[in-house]
Amino acid sequence: MSTHDITLTVNGTDHDLTVASRTLLVDALREQLDYTGTHVGCETTRCGACTVLVDGRALKSCNLLAVQADGRRVETIEGVSEEGLHPLQAAFQAEHGLQCGYCTPGMVVTARALLESNPDPSREEIREAIEGNLCRCTGYHNIVDAVESAAATLREDSA
Repeated sequence: MSTHDITLTVNGTDHDLTVASRTLLVDALREQLDYTGTHVGCETTRCGACTVLVDGRALKSCNLLAVQADGRRVETIEGVSEEGLHPLQAAFQAEHGLQCGYCTPGMVVTARALLESNPDPSREEIREAIEGNLCRCTGYHNIVDAVESAAATLREDSA
């Protein structure tokens, strides 16, 4: 099995890794770098539990080889907030947008990417953005409320 030396910038920190050619990014993050907030769900890209930001774009890390992320910026749920809860995390808590919490990291990371590109999304745009993330507990209504609330808070904070 061939290996590759790669460098990932995860949550602002450079990491040099040696990975097998077939190592998935989710496995490198969890097993080699201990970023366990990125969850492994379906392993088929359907659930979105493994969603991370790669160069600011929400991608499913179970469908991306670690070597494909070489030299790129990766942000996991652990990097969403530097101090305390990020407004998205606080809104998920306040709006009851989480129950078991398994999908929450992927949902928050996906919502972060949405709000970076569209700070004032409609409810329909929020639903479209999170459609690749499955939640079996909440029914999505509270998640949409949480993203909408966080968007308002972030707009107020930047004003």
